[in-house]
Amino acid sequence: MVKHNWFKYIKPYLPFFILGPICMMIEVVGEVVMPKLLGYVINSAKAGTLTVGGSLLVMFGMIGMALLMMAGGVGGSYFGAKAAINFAGDLRRDIFTRVQSFSFANIDKFSTGSLVTRMTNDVTQLQNFVNMLLRMAIRSPGMLVAALIMAISLQPSLSVIFAVAVPVLIGGIALIIAKGFSKFSMVQKKIDALNSRVQENVTNVRVVKSFTREEYEIEKFAETNLDLKNTAMGAMKVVIFMNPIMTLVMNATIIAILLLGGNIVLDFGMEVGDLSQFISYATQILSSLMMVSMLFMTASRSLASAKRIAEVMDEVPDISDEGAAQKDLTVKNGDIEFKNVTFRYYKNSEDPVLDNINLRIPARSVCGIVGSTGCGKTTLVSLVSRLYDVDEGEVTVDGVNVKDYSLYNLREGVGMVLQQNTLFSGSIAENLRWGDQNATDEEIVAAASSAQADKFISSFKDGYETLLDQGGTNVSGGQKQRLCIARALLKKPKVLILDDSTSAVDTATEAQIRQAFRNELADSTKIIIAQRISSVKDADMIVVMNDGKIAGIGTHDELLQSNETYQEIYYSQNDSERKEAGK
Repeated sequence: MVKHNWFKYIKPYLPFFILGPICMMIEVVGEVVMPKLLGYVINSAKAGTLTVGGSLLVMFGMIGMALLMMAGGVGGSYFGAKAAINFAGDLRRDIFTRVQSFSFANIDKFSTGSLVTRMTNDVTQLQNFVNMLLRMAIRSPGMLVAALIMAISLQPSLSVIFAVAVPVLIGGIALIIAKGFSKFSMVQKKIDALNSRVQENVTNVRVVKSFTREEYEIEKFAETNLDLKNTAMGAMKVVIFMNPIMTLVMNATIIAILLLGGNIVLDFGMEVGDLSQFISYATQILSSLMMVSMLFMTASRSLASAKRIAEVMDEVPDISDEGAAQKDLTVKNGDIEFKNVTFRYYKNSEDPVLDNINLRIPARSVCGIVGSTGCGKTTLVSLVSRLYDVDEGEVTVDGVNVKDYSLYNLREGVGMVLQQNTLFSGSIAENLRWGDQNATDEEIVAAASSAQADKFISSFKDGYETLLDQGGTNVSGGQKQRLCIARALLKKPKVLILDDSTSAVDTATEAQIRQAFRNELADSTKIIIAQRISSVKDADMIVVMNDGKIAGIGTHDELLQSNETYQEIYYSQNDSERKEAGK
């Protein structure tokens, strides 16, 4: 398996990744020097040796040090945020690019909600970790070491307290992190489920309302939301226990220092200012450990997110240009042939979806494909543009195996109007230009007219600049189909595949659209999958499919005379002719 290269997201912004920690070290210097200055003032005041000039000098020194600390803190935060945001932006872009390269089989491994979570929530987790890492990874250990050195140099005997406090804290941190990792992984999975639920409901809101299933969907969402809440609370309990444990150890350490330090002051003449310094350094040591613990906790959660992101980035697209023998070749004629083609969605399945298919569709012909639901019609045509790859046999276009074309050139030569007509948010004109991004306004209108869409588009107030909602939910099913057909016409492909794409329009409109195909795409091979026999009746050849196999090939008249499967479909749609034939 390919291991994801995380350094590529650091390298372009390496100066930010370096300057951030450097600025934080400047702040650490100030944090360590400040108690020293304060201790000097206390000791001098107690001894009566503090002069006005000395006081002013120390005061200006402390102000200068405070300003230096502020500059370091602001600089560290700025460079840390800049590095983290750019890191996340590039990572999110690459995840999206990787998903675009996936085949249908690759996408089937991840749910839509999961991919959304990985590109948003998981990337945000990593962004927050990188930001915290740059601010604390150097600052916290640096302060811990520096403060520990200063404390030991002040009073070695009193520093023995840290030999007890530090291991206790480290042990607590390790235990909490070990408990937390699996819980954070589970939280991300529950977020996947919630996103999938929301996406499914919003996308299909019209179906929900038409079946008055709002209450049912609310209950289902509540269950998923409650599941996420309970899982998140389980993970948060781990974090909740951390602060009290850290605070308890810190306060116990300070009390111990005060009790033992007070005796040392009284019995061994330790300066009060030195004791004040020691307490400040002790606080810094324990605070540093708390910051390190938070860093490790964030790292634990981020590691779960990084693993999920790596699963997407390391997923190798099973359909690519690798191995394409003729990458510069384009589709010129549209002659299609299936040779002993067998295909399974699940490779370990015994029963194939397509079983030993042999079929030739001549260039510039019209081929209709009919058959019962689930017989493999859509799967068959999906193999032409390599939305899936065959398991056995081969598919050729113009005599060349489709695997030998570059994906771009192959799919540029094949236009598809899918069973589920999809439009994107944006204007109607922008959606139609998916067929040809350089199309003129006149060409767009001509394509829409051929698809019988210009009339309803012109009735809109903004015409072709009318904005469509995501998925085209603000137009009817028939209007959506005609827009998708117009988009395909604008592409002028050598092979046009129509997958039950006129099911939502009336027969008269469908006849006009078929006439447009004959006129506008006379040099193209047209494959029409249809439920209605009337949609393919005039095709040059009709393929009858049944249970993943070809049950017959011929013209309408030939099949009506000789093919039992075709007869059943035809007479079920034309009951009056069935009765006439039965006489």
